[in-house]
Parts: sequence; C-alpha cells; structure tokens
Amino acid sequence: MVSKKAFADQVLTATATLRDQVDEMSFADPVAYVYNPLQYAWKMHAKYVRKWGATPRRVLLLGMNPGPWGMAQTGVPFGEVAMVKDFMGLKGKVERPDPEHPKRPVLGLETTRSEVSGKRLWGFFGEKFNGPDGFFKDHFAVNYCPLVFMEESARNYTPDKLLASEQKPLFAACDERLVALVDIYQPEWVVGVGGFARKKLDSLFGPKAKSPRGEHLPANIGTVLHPSPASPAANRGWAEAAQRQLVDQGIWE
Repeated sequence: MVSKKAFADQVLTATATLRDQVDEMSFADPVAYVYNPLQYAWKMHAKYVRKWGATPRRVLLLGMNPGPWGMAQTGVPFGEVAMVKDFMGLKGKVERPDPEHPKRPVLGLETTRSEVSGKRLWGFFGEKFNGPDGFFKDHFAVNYCPLVFMEESARNYTPDKLLASEQKPLFAACDERLVALVDIYQPEWVVGVGGFARKKLDSLFGPKAKSPRGEHLPANIGTVLHPSPASPAANRGWAEAAQRQLVDQGIWE
C-alpha cells in the first residue's frame, strides 16, 4: 500500500508539471495580468494536498480556475481565507505574483476580503460533515486551470473567454494533469462544480471522450451548481440546491 507521503508526492508531481507548463504561456489583450498561485502559493497548496488529499477518494470535485480572493490568495481551491485557516487548519506564508495588479494585491492569509464561492462551498461541506475530517475522508476538490486572468481594470477574465489559440495549449496541459489526478485518486465520481468543469469532465471521461482518458475511467460524472454570487440560482439558496443535486444524482445517499 502506498504511504500518504508517497501518494501526496504523486499528486504534487503532476501538479508541479502543470504549474511550470502554464507559467511559460502568454495571453493577449484583454488579458493584462496573469497570476499562477501554484507558483507563489505552492507551499500552501502542498500543505492542502498533504494534509487533506493524500489518499484515494470516492468523489473528486472539479472547479474551473482560482478566484481573485480565494485560491489566488491561498493556493487552495475555493480557498476562502477564513475557511482555509479555520476549517482546514492550514497556516503558512504566501509570496507575491510579479507583476501584481494594484487592485488585486495578494496578501495570503492576511487577506480581509472573503470569497463568496469558497465560503459557501466549504461552509456547506463543513456543516454537512461536521468538520473537515468527515468531508475529506471521501471527497477532495481541485481546480481544472491554475491561472487567474485579469483585464487592465482588474476585472476577472475566465478561461472560457480566451482565444482558441490560447485555449488549446492551456487546456491540453490542464487535461493531462486532470487525467493524472483521476488515475491517482481513482474516484467513483468526478463532479464538475459549474458548467465549464462538467463539460471538461465529459470531454475526457464521458462516452464520447477522446484520448487521453487515462488508466482509470470514473464510473460516474456528476454536476453541482457553481456557488458564485454571479449565479442567480446560487443566490437563491446554493446549499439547498447543491444538497438536492448531490442526492438526486446518487453521489450522496
């Protein structure tokens, strides 16, 4: 049986490969700033994996990319600062991206602004499972793309809006790493948090998927509503909607 250290090393090796691949990529206007938290917040991300993601999982949750007040600050997917500190019990120093947008400073765990998506997601799971141990026993969360894109105004720019010529190498690298993580975690379920993530899972592991599919093909692909405040449906009661979806799809009893 693989030790937790060796298991986490496999996860981090695959992630480090993606980290370095995307760090060499460039993006045209209107993208003015690109943050790679897997670079400047690598130590925090590694702590997240080693503490909470070092064994196989029944359910692997997939987000799209870091939010400017979440993973961009902490290196943790949906990494709302208070949840990272208080729910996950993670501590550590985060470096700064270069260049850094003056309206989007990276202050790490000193950040005072809360990310709504992360607060909703981790708050719901924490309440449902009475703390992190219950949730992380069978679940783990990762992001598909590790990069944060911003316009000159500091407005967030999502990966689905990138030029096709920019998406192709970026998504190819992200696909490769996702397939590697699925091979490592061997989940029964892969669950896309939001439509973008679900489409990526379908393209890699669905019945019409093209290679690479990896050695482990998940038995089931699921979806959960994205907790973003930009979603009217999420604002009407994300926790209730997520609970209903997870039960109706058979992911939870």
